[in-house]
Order: sequence, then structure tokens, then C-alpha cells
Amino acid sequence: MNEIDIIERIRSRAGRQAMELGIGDDCAIYRPRAGEDLIFTTDQVIEDVHFRASQPAANIGERALARSLSDIAAMGGDPRFCLVALAVPQKRGEKWIGDFYRGLLKLARRTNTALAGGDLAHSEKIYCDVMVCGAVLRGKALRRDGARAGDAIFVSGRLGRPWDRKIVPRLALGKSLVGLATSCIDLSDGLSIDLHRLCVASGVAAEIDRIPVMQGSTLDRALNGGEDYELLFTMPPRHRAPRGTSRIGTMMRADRTRQPGAIRFQGQPVEPRGYDHFSLATGL
Repeated sequence: MNEIDIIERIRSRAGRQAMELGIGDDCAIYRPRAGEDLIFTTDQVIEDVHFRASQPAANIGERALARSLSDIAAMGGDPRFCLVALAVPQKRGEKWIGDFYRGLLKLARRTNTALAGGDLAHSEKIYCDVMVCGAVLRGKALRRDGARAGDAIFVSGRLGRPWDRKIVPRLALGKSLVGLATSCIDLSDGLSIDLHRLCVASGVAAEIDRIPVMQGSTLDRALNGGEDYELLFTMPPRHRAPRGTSRIGTMMRADRTRQPGAIRFQGQPVEPRGYDHFSLATGL
């Protein structure tokens, strides 16, 4: 079986969904609805960095899409379509590729995300890049730069997730926060570094009182481990926490003693030590 045959099988599985023109031409065509902003994200998954080759191909495919969908959730958006660039070693063959897309398309159908196209190639290791286009009401996208001093800080779920645990993009929660949350970010690299990024964007500091830790995990992993893919968001103090979320602290005004981005946990300064691709300690 050649590349044309493989692409045809993927096309027949994917369908057209909301696309004017999907897989099979040089470009896909998507016609946005009136009154919405389009939001775009892309995320890579790389063998021995984000997963092990021994994991089931379907799990890798699902995870590849889920990572990008988590970004769409953090903006309060609805996913519309995705583009998938996949490179695999020759030894993986047609069955592995088919299983990869089976896992990816299963999540795509659950989240109404059309597979609009992409690219297939060979490489020494498995590599995938998933671009997702989403939509949100015009001017209503959640951002990182809207938090204010006095806002309450919330997180969905418990933190400290093992790196190979299934990702559940918080799309419904993100949509429910539109018009309520003042800022939002997804926790992909760790609470300490992602909260730092949100604070820097908003020009504030943060005081954390508590961290909900997943059973069997540790406080250090919950604070710095990454791979949680929960939503971290802020709301005015008068608002109640949405169901399934926990209040963990308060945004503070930045001043001479507290620079924008500074974080304290139970009175002690916290260094942003989450996952960094360019630090000395990378990979699984």
C-alpha cells in the first residue's frame, strides 16, 4: 500500500463534517460563522519527549489531538477542525498509522473536530504536529492578560497527574467561563511556571493557599510536574467556584517587594520550575 492509499483510507474515515472542502485537495476550505473569532493553536508530540514508542498507537493519536484541544479550552472556544502532520519510521507501517488515526478520530468525533487534512512522511522517530482551529464569540476569548489584584485563583481537578495518563480537554468548562473568568491558561508545563506566565501577562503576583494533589502523587509534582492539562483561571472574588474546581489562592498587586510573576505558597516564595524543553532535564 502506498501513500495515496493510506491518505484515501484516512479521508474516508474522517468525513467532511463542517468543512466546505476537506482532505483530498491542496488546501482545506472552512467558512467561519458570522460573529465569531477564530482561534488557532499547534502542539507537537515527539517520541521519547512526550511519549514512548511502546505505547499503543491509538493512545498516542488521541493524546496528540487532546494537547491542542486543551489550548482551545483555555481560550473558551469550540474546536472546528484540525490539521495533522505525522512522520513515522518505515517499520511502523500501515497498521500503526491506521491505529494512530483511529485514536485521534475517536476524540475528534467526541469533540466535533473535523480532520481537515495534513501531511504524512517518514522519519527516524515518530513525530506529530496537530494544528487546531477553534471559534469563540467575537471579542470574548479568554486570555492570560486579564487577571486583576484581588481576583480569586481556581484550578480544575487535582494536580500531579502521571505523564502517561489520559488527557481530558476541559472544553465544556472553558466555554462556561466565557464572560466570567478574567484570565485563563491550561496547565501543560506545571502550576508554578504556568501561573507565573499568567501573572506576568497580567502584571500581577499570586498568593497560593492550597494545592489539590492527585491521590498517589506528591506536592512537588503537583506544583512543578506538568502534564496535568487542567485549567487555571481567575475570577472576581464575588463569584462562586464552578463545579469541579478548587480555589487555590488570590492575585496580588505587584509592587517593589512583589514583581509581576512572583508567586508565594503558604507565605514562602515559589520558583517557576515547571517543564522546560530547553532546560538540562528534558524528556520522559
